[in-house]
Amino acid sequence: QVRLVESGGGLVQAGGSLRLSCRSSIQTFSSYGMGWFRQAPGKEREFVASISWVGDSTYYADSVKGRFTISRDNARNTMYLQMNNLKPEDTAIYLCSAKGTTAQAGEMTGYGAYDYWGRGTQVTVSS
Repeated sequence: QVRLVESGGGLVQAGGSLRLSCRSSIQTFSSYGMGWFRQAPGKEREFVASISWVGDSTYYADSVKGRFTISRDNARNTMYLQMNNLKPEDTAIYLCSAKGTTAQAGEMTGYGAYDYWGRGTQVTVSS
């Protein structure tokens, strides 16, 4: 059974940083494109960032571009999201997702296309 487990969330002041991790049990992890989404209370799930299966292609939502960096370590079956200069509007549950594809990161922005999801980790940014 495939598992995606997020960690690294927490409470941080505006302007601070957090690094999220997503560890996968997928044996062929290096064959999967990965993504981060977030969902705030009362709002729809929204795309944050994606990375291609080999990690040579990344894509970001405009709201996080220049502040967040997505990366992956295929040897560790783990994906990361480095979040800098956090803002109160970044407060949400952050979920990682996996899609069995060799597509470029820019083609993986729709949440309906992903095969597997984690349960999420809470990020709270205070003003």
